[in-house]
Amino acid sequence: MSESANWDDFERLGLRVGTIVRAEPNSGAREPSYRLWINLDEGSVVQSSAKITERYRPEALVDRQVVVVTGFEPLRVGGFRSDVLVLGAVSDDGVVLLRPDEAVPPGTRVA
Repeated sequence: MSESANWDDFERLGLRVGTIVRAEPNSGAREPSYRLWINLDEGSVVQSSAKITERYRPEALVDRQVVVVTGFEPLRVGGFRSDVLVLGAVSDDGVVLLRPDEAVPPGTRVA
C-alpha cells in the first residue's frame, strides 16, 4: 500500500486556471501530443505537453481555459519543457479537458 498524501502535499502542488495562448503538435514526443503555452497570470507563461490530440485541434485550444497542476519539477517531453500538468477526464474517446464553467482570471486558484 502506498503512503497517503496529506493536505500539505496538495497545497505544495496547487491547482490553477490558465489560458492557452499557443498550441502546436509536439513532433518529438513518442505518442501524439501538443505543446501548449499557458498564461497563468500577467507575464507568466508556462509550458505543458499534453496528450489531447484525439478530441482537440491546436487552433481550437487557443484562448481556452484549462485547469493545471503546478509545483512539479519541469520534465522534458520530446525535447519540450513541461512545467505543469493539464488536467482532463479520461474517456473512451480521449481526454476531455477540465475547465471552469465561467471565465476567471488566469492564475485563479482551484479549491
